[in-house]
Amino acid sequence: MNKLGRALLATTAVGAATIAYAAGIERRHWTLRTATVPVLSPGAKPIRVLHISDLHMTPNQVSKQRWVAALADLNPDFVVNTGDNLAHKDAVPGTLRALGPLLDKPGVFVFGSNDYYAPRLKNPVRYLLPSSKTKRIHGVTLPWRDLRAGMIERGWEDLTHLRKTIKVGDQEIFCAGLDDPHLKRDRYADIAGTPDPSAALRLGVTHSPEPRVLDPFAADGYDFVMAGHTHGGQLRIPFYGAVVTNCELDRGRARGVSRWGSHMWMNVSAGMGTSPYAPVRFCCPPEASLLTLVPRPVTPGQGRNEGVRFGAGADMM
Repeated sequence: MNKLGRALLATTAVGAATIAYAAGIERRHWTLRTATVPVLSPGAKPIRVLHISDLHMTPNQVSKQRWVAALADLNPDFVVNTGDNLAHKDAVPGTLRALGPLLDKPGVFVFGSNDYYAPRLKNPVRYLLPSSKTKRIHGVTLPWRDLRAGMIERGWEDLTHLRKTIKVGDQEIFCAGLDDPHLKRDRYADIAGTPDPSAALRLGVTHSPEPRVLDPFAADGYDFVMAGHTHGGQLRIPFYGAVVTNCELDRGRARGVSRWGSHMWMNVSAGMGTSPYAPVRFCCPPEASLLTLVPRPVTPGQGRNEGVRFGAGADMM
């Protein structure tokens, strides 16, 4: 075999090994991302928030269901679910089993596109195009109303185009949420206005972190926004990061905590699932986020991530 043949063979072998790892190992490497974020009112007591997003559940994903249920052992004060829970018409029972122990905690949710519609096989090149340039292709309607009923019956609050005050211990969180901006279902005018200044935290919740909704949250005075949708890029290149975000958000904010403007912070979850038609992750393991919220400093002039303390991203297998 000549040098060219050996090089092609080696390249093919590396490519096959990478795909096998991304599809068979990393997409099931459940990971907990941790961070401490200074967003509470001065004098407030710390609040531990568990952020879950993009489960993309199918009925047979027992390992994922068990891992999500075990997150209740972290004993969070508050749970935020930013949508895309479903990936199959029969996934509601498994999703509710996974969330079951967490539904005993105070919690809020909004939905994403894959709560409303099942995924469909698409040309993967579409994900490399700007979000505004692609036409939406929907699958069959999913039983999102059943999922909503199950979460509400256990005490979680649906924030879709609503503003609500949630009691967490002896403190209050003022919350406002939107329907999925990725589907252009958002109506920020329904929740516009200054949030309650007496709350320990003023929280915005959305599935897709589109700048057109982040800007009004910041302008109205929210402290923190939580979102999902991006999958952290799903396929990340070492030393480069996410290739795409599948929305208008810049690549540098595809996952984790960052600043948006001079006052507001946000957390974008890389999520825990994938489309059944693209079951791979690379340099971007599936994750939930445990965020310890603490009082913000009284001195201005912080940089983008100043004041944030990140954990080691402890794996939970």
